[in-house]
Amino acid sequence: MRNEDIEDLVEQLAVELGRGLSLEDLDGLLLAYSANQSHADRVRVNFLLSKRVPADVSGWQLSHGIATAVRPVVVPANPGLGMLGRVCVPLLVRGFRVGYLWVQQDVLEQSATAILAQLPQVRDSLDLLATLLLDSNTAESSHRRAREQQFLAAVDGDKHAIEKISEWPEVRQRGPWQAATVYAAPGPDPDPAAPPLPIPAPPAGSARGPRFDRRAVRDPLAATLVHRSAGLQATVGIDDALFTAGLDTHAVMLFRATPGRARHAAVLERYTAELTKRTGVPASRVVMGIGEPFGSLRQLPTAFRESRIAAQAAVVDPALGSILDVRGAGVYEVLAGGAADPEDSVYYRLIRDRDAAGELFPVLELLYDNDGAVAGIAGQLHLHRSTVYNRLARVRALIGADPLAGRVRLELHLALKAARWAARPRI
Repeated sequence: MRNEDIEDLVEQLAVELGRGLSLEDLDGLLLAYSANQSHADRVRVNFLLSKRVPADVSGWQLSHGIATAVRPVVVPANPGLGMLGRVCVPLLVRGFRVGYLWVQQDVLEQSATAILAQLPQVRDSLDLLATLLLDSNTAESSHRRAREQQFLAAVDGDKHAIEKISEWPEVRQRGPWQAATVYAAPGPDPDPAAPPLPIPAPPAGSARGPRFDRRAVRDPLAATLVHRSAGLQATVGIDDALFTAGLDTHAVMLFRATPGRARHAAVLERYTAELTKRTGVPASRVVMGIGEPFGSLRQLPTAFRESRIAAQAAVVDPALGSILDVRGAGVYEVLAGGAADPEDSVYYRLIRDRDAAGELFPVLELLYDNDGAVAGIAGQLHLHRSTVYNRLARVRALIGADPLAGRVRLELHLALKAARWAARPRI
């Protein structure tokens, strides 16, 4: 990876410290280095040439605990490797490890005391370097990608992958868990106080509901990186968010189950901001669907299916809110189990074929959703109550039945929700 901001900052730090520096990611890949150094040992020269830490050098460094350290670590010289002593500075953002900055001792120095004394003076620059590294490199590391692929395989039901992630330190013995799906719906952000949108008629000659607008990032690989990076940074430092992986349309997350939703709301807010930062345009409405808590990782695939249904329901029905538990998805959870089609309802077709469908469907849906409270839906639609009653009378005349009668109401309400569900994003 080449990043001018990171390279410039490493060079600036080298000048301030008067020492040679090298920056590597969590996989031992060289990211940046300083040109200013009076003497470079064999390890440094080979590292700058090959761009990767050799296995024997990596083993020596790891043996001194750099992988778990949160403070600078002194790694002593190793003449057999041709290596002078150096100090490893773990770079962390809100507790999340993003890389290592290496400060080499001078050939005449007997200890790293002088280096350790200098580091507090450049603390702000080190923090900035960590932030830049998180922003531009962490989601692309091969280690991160491998873990995400294993996680996604577990979500899809791969038993071997489930066994593997059950041993991850951030997952093991931290149940019960909850699965979450985060999706950014294309199009304008609807007003949460507005009533449900009218149900549009399907295209002429079609027996299906309207198709979901799939406008999104055209390059699926770029879109995947956007969601991976957004998910990663949205969960950094939030203890209850255990892991996240990105796909081309959404991100999947594993949380420790909690009764409240404050942590989920914080993640959703950060995720929205990250999408805006990465795409260069304001993020459209972003929703999070949450599955039921589960105590065995063998239930992981089922939990993620639940979270996906909840996210889809939140997209097609904004009245349900931006954060939706699957048990709040109501009839949409039922619809997800089959192929319900609004066209199967003769009452729905009779209304849909009229020019007034755009006026009548919203009244019916709000009336059914709000237990027949005419005064309440009149206010939401900015109509007089007599207008609501008039539209109900028009429906009654069109279908030849009372739209508030039990069986008719059930059929129409289900058909209206099926029409929404037909427009869900395929995630």
